[in-house]
Amino acid sequence: MNQEINNKIAKELKVSLKQVETTLAMLQDGNTVPFIARYRKEATGNLDEEQILYIEKQYKYQLNLEERKQAVIALIEQQGKLTDEIKNSILACEKLSAVEDLYKPYKQKKKTRAAEAIRKGLQPLSDYLLSLPAEGNLNEVAKAYINEEVKDEAQAIQGALDIIAENVSDNAKLRWKLKDYINATSAIVTKLKKDAVDEKKVYEMYYDYSEKTSNIANHRVMAIDRAEKEKVITVSFSYDHGHVFDETVNTYLQAKKTYVENELRQAISDGLERLLLPSIENEIRSDLSDKAHDASIEVFSLNLEKLLSQPPLLGRTVLGFDPGFYNGCKLAIVDATGKMITVEKVYPFRKDGEIEKTKTKLLDMINKYHVETIAIGNGTASRESEKLCSELIKDNNLDVTYCLVSEAGASVWSAQDDARAEFPDLQVEERSAVSIARRLLDPLAELIKIDPKSIGVGQYQHDLPEKQLSERLDEATMKVVNRVGADLNTASVELLKNISGLNAGIAKEIINYRNENGKFTNRTQLLKVKKLGEKAFTQCAGFLRIIDGDEPLDATSIHPESYDLAKQIMKASNIQKLGDNDVSFNEEEIAKLNIDEYTLNDIKENIKAPLRDYRDQFEGAILKSNILELKDLKVGDELSGTVRNVVDFGAFIDIGLHEDGLVHISRMSTKRINTPLDVVNVNDIVKVYVYEIDEAKSRVQLSLLPLDVLAKRDVDQKAFKSRKKAYNKEYHKEKPISEEDAMKRLLERFGSKY
Repeated sequence: MNQEINNKIAKELKVSLKQVETTLAMLQDGNTVPFIARYRKEATGNLDEEQILYIEKQYKYQLNLEERKQAVIALIEQQGKLTDEIKNSILACEKLSAVEDLYKPYKQKKKTRAAEAIRKGLQPLSDYLLSLPAEGNLNEVAKAYINEEVKDEAQAIQGALDIIAENVSDNAKLRWKLKDYINATSAIVTKLKKDAVDEKKVYEMYYDYSEKTSNIANHRVMAIDRAEKEKVITVSFSYDHGHVFDETVNTYLQAKKTYVENELRQAISDGLERLLLPSIENEIRSDLSDKAHDASIEVFSLNLEKLLSQPPLLGRTVLGFDPGFYNGCKLAIVDATGKMITVEKVYPFRKDGEIEKTKTKLLDMINKYHVETIAIGNGTASRESEKLCSELIKDNNLDVTYCLVSEAGASVWSAQDDARAEFPDLQVEERSAVSIARRLLDPLAELIKIDPKSIGVGQYQHDLPEKQLSERLDEATMKVVNRVGADLNTASVELLKNISGLNAGIAKEIINYRNENGKFTNRTQLLKVKKLGEKAFTQCAGFLRIIDGDEPLDATSIHPESYDLAKQIMKASNIQKLGDNDVSFNEEEIAKLNIDEYTLNDIKENIKAPLRDYRDQFEGAILKSNILELKDLKVGDELSGTVRNVVDFGAFIDIGLHEDGLVHISRMSTKRINTPLDVVNVNDIVKVYVYEIDEAKSRVQLSLLPLDVLAKRDVDQKAFKSRKKAYNKEYHKEKPISEEDAMKRLLERFGSKY
């Protein structure tokens, strides 16, 4: 392993070198991220999955970087152009892009004007110009380069200038300097294209828009990218080209007098405007897009992680209600294990009189199958269906609750092979109703069957790099599945294949073994499964649970390798069985066992609560029995809601209306926050306040802050800005102070009020 790379990773992650080295050694030995995070805490110093993933990715990146550095050095050396300065510059690079910038002048180029000029023998003439001769006659010098392909002095001089123009473009240090300047000072400008088509005015904000490049938000970058792709707008940068030109001239002329200054200025101008600046602008656009993609993928990943972590609604019989207008509503009842009992189809919204028929049908089903909760899909006709169910519950005084459930991806799963195999006699819509019911009963077990990109908790997902998005979503799924674990006797292939050490092939073999031999009664039986060897067993065993098996510890997340230790701990404390929350451990006797702190704590927790579910720490779905309508609301009302989606500019909250309400990022905290994820996550149950009601559009703006707190914050911020402006004007007329310094002085002068 590369010590320099390991030191770099340790510094970036702010952990010890030993932690990095130990983690990398375990990864290279074939251990999985979940296994290391759960069962090797002592070795890693309790690194979590994200830290381990970071170490793994950074190590691979740094290895690739080192390999590319050596390859580039070798390629330049082969050309006989390698100097100590070039070599040291390459070795000092921290990014692959910087290495490529330094390699650019030596890279084999396609047919360019400069390449043609070099082929015609004009490189020495360009070198002469760059030597900044104090005096001479350029036409006389150029005569020496006239040949069959260079017909006169003017062609020779122009060829030399083309070479210099490309030199300007290939100058890595100049590129970096100008890129930093443009990044810091430019504005990104958008204009409506002539003959653009934007019927719904989706991109109206960007018809004539300008914003400082360094300040532009990620979601606006993605909106601009999409609008440009759809040929609605043009995008450009605004900055001081004169300053850029002067900086470049100073780089090449170095304040020296030369009789070829005009020619050099001509070449520099051409190199900047034709080659370097368009390239830098494209790089900045690409950097902005990459940053926005990374942020969007991270939001998507965190949203998915929270959605999959939603607590199950255990022990209930659930009626899945897939709403629809003309095509009817599909109903499916599932028992407490998720097994489908029956399906029906009703048409409450097709014509008059059908609503009462539907209510009668629903009441019969609820009474016959002892339904406790109704899961209503949140798509078309969802609010009408919610009203129907609410009235049914109220009119019949039923001890039944309902909940709106995201139906995103339900139709995707319903058309998949495994759905058809499970329910060959059901129509796609009826399978969707089953999925909706199961999503409330056990969200993880059901949502795991669906491509994460179809679950609807991201933004601009179709504009994101497919491979990068899929990889990050797979990591989010992997984390949640292994934190929760899986029941070995009921888990689906989709759930099992995400367990540490397993894949789709082994998961299918586990199901086959279960079908042929009946339920697993002991974790060691996993070793009898085809394709599942000792290594895979070590990685997966602790994450697979067996309830009511031969070995009680198989129901816990204690790894089989620690069973002896667990039994010694129980014996030392005279504990007869698992599951006693009030158990008292004999710490004096346990200390003699010499068990590391992390393993000991995990074993103790599992002895006290063997069936504890990782998801129990989160709030479950809001169950309701009555409906909320827009006319019931007024500004300032306090409500409870469920976070349905988190995006860069805020969060969408389900408060029971037809459309989710929006909490803008500016109404989330009294303090400045970088992202809404600093405050909320998908599926959080939050208290919100009605900020604004738009009856025409049936939309509600919400706030996480009470309106009086929000108003006071805005007044205080306005007062601070006013004080800061006055302070700057009075004491710093020539150079305004920073906001941080202004805040310090304001606090000193005016107290904590501001």
